[in-house]
Amino acid sequence: MKNLRHIVLTVAALVAVAMSQEIYARTAGDGSVRTGGSAGSCIPVLSLAEEDLAYQAGERFEFTVHYSWGIINSDVGKATVALDTLTLDGRKAFHCAVYGKTVSWYDLLFKVREDFQSWFTVDGIVPLRFTRDTKEGKYVAKNTYHYMWGVPEPHIQADVYSSSSGQRNVELPLDSCTYDLPALFFLARNMDFDAISPGVRYPMTFAIDDDVYNVYFILLGRETKKIKGLGTVNTIKFAAKLLAGEVFTGEEDMLIWVSDDENRIPVLFEAPIIVGTASGRLSGWSGLKHPFSSLVKARR
Repeated sequence: MKNLRHIVLTVAALVAVAMSQEIYARTAGDGSVRTGGSAGSCIPVLSLAEEDLAYQAGERFEFTVHYSWGIINSDVGKATVALDTLTLDGRKAFHCAVYGKTVSWYDLLFKVREDFQSWFTVDGIVPLRFTRDTKEGKYVAKNTYHYMWGVPEPHIQADVYSSSSGQRNVELPLDSCTYDLPALFFLARNMDFDAISPGVRYPMTFAIDDDVYNVYFILLGRETKKIKGLGTVNTIKFAAKLLAGEVFTGEEDMLIWVSDDENRIPVLFEAPIIVGTASGRLSGWSGLKHPFSSLVKARR
């Protein structure tokens, strides 16, 4: 049952870039990692001005989570990502809502509900606030983050709770390259592909619960991919190294496919786990800023 908990969390949290904190190292580990970009742990991005972003308010995605192992080969979860705008503390901001849940038949075995909410500026994608409300079987976790930028030492004021550790108030380190998971998802969609070299590990940094993590992605190249229920899509393929642990084997990479068009839509990911394989695929969308031109042959 724990496998499904982590599968759904992976999709709900970063839903196509798939960056659950259970997956990644805090450091590169082997001492030989080269980082890309000119800003240390910041990923290379295009202009973050509102008119140049890959998305707009009103965008909505739906994802389906699949699990296969032996005779089990079934969809076990759903996730949605929705983007709107509002005014927060006098600033125009995006509000991203991410929801993940197990399907009704699996609720009887292991019920999962994930709710991630993130607020970040429209110009610049600067994180402002983040909340997490997680229920996974008997496990409960809650986060409330306030990003304290206008102080001598910027930090995240984090109010965190889990059913295993209780209530804590902590200060997390913060710099211009640190994001919560939904904000990182939207930042990454503005990636400057011309500034990225295939085969090089590029770092990204996110906070969740009471810690900050470094994650890495590797550009593999372009691929035309057939995706169940969607069709044939021209994609840009990435890999992320997984660490061995209670869910992942550490022997294979997670693979991520992003639409090769101006939307940069995550359309598929596949991740080997200790028992079976987890995958997530795009199953619905609306409100795109640009034509879904990479969908070259829709499924009829």
